[in-house]
Amino acid sequence: MRKAFASAILAHSHRDDFFFLTGDLGFMALEEIQAAFGERFVNAGVAEQNMVGVAAGLARENLQVVVYSIAPFCYARPFEQIRNDLRLGNLPVCLVGNGGGYAYGHMGPTHHALEDCAAMNALGVRVLVPAFDEDLPSLLEHFATTTYLRLGYDAKPAGQMAPEYAPWREVLSGECGAIAALGPLAGIAWQALADLPENARPSVWAVCEFNNEAIPARFLDQIAGKPLYVLEEHVAQGGLGMNLAFTLVERGLTVEKLVHRPALGYPTGRFGSQNFHRAQCGLDGSSIRAMVVR
Repeated sequence: MRKAFASAILAHSHRDDFFFLTGDLGFMALEEIQAAFGERFVNAGVAEQNMVGVAAGLARENLQVVVYSIAPFCYARPFEQIRNDLRLGNLPVCLVGNGGGYAYGHMGPTHHALEDCAAMNALGVRVLVPAFDEDLPSLLEHFATTTYLRLGYDAKPAGQMAPEYAPWREVLSGECGAIAALGPLAGIAWQALADLPENARPSVWAVCEFNNEAIPARFLDQIAGKPLYVLEEHVAQGGLGMNLAFTLVERGLTVEKLVHRPALGYPTGRFGSQNFHRAQCGLDGSSIRAMVVR
């Protein structure tokens, strides 16, 4: 998804009011952006707190600013600056965290982003979790408030095209309830269940925004009295599952059962690839399929 993000950013390179800041990373991905943006491309170095402060200053001059780093360095290290410099002024800066969830695998917990959505939601930051490469142009077209964009890996089935972007999208139809999958996990579930008969699988929905008002009536109809599965590469606390459960209770809606599979941290105390951690949490394709078939 990083290269798709770079392509989407390049579409704005002609704008004199658009600045791109990076925390001294992006090798083999940002070179074209650097060349196209010239002086509007700023390598802030390994100084993320300062980078967010600089972004706030630029935004106060009515400039559009994108701040890019590895996800935990984008939201956790400069948390105070995001709160004080960006949110208190409601400045339209887009914080881009590459490698949400366990994406940086073997690098271990310091490079994983498992509570980022909850942390940013708590500050009132708009959180976007694209599911597919095709989502990025729409999400980067305009940001009117402080925004956190969490990048992962597009995992849709080979040869398939994602539906047009919406905060909630049905990517696979089914008659046995529904799966609400946060961002890229929708592609994992889509792959895992595509060959099952429609009457033997739940529908799969890609959820890309924490906006309860955007939940489609069709999704709510599908889960009424039927199973609801929630998949997220994020801790349970403050994640999609908790937000969705609150909405259902608030609206007086009931489901047959709720199966919530969040990121579990490190159950064995061992660290490995993203797929290793997903399997431990029941978020890999075979585990999702087994969950549904059971």
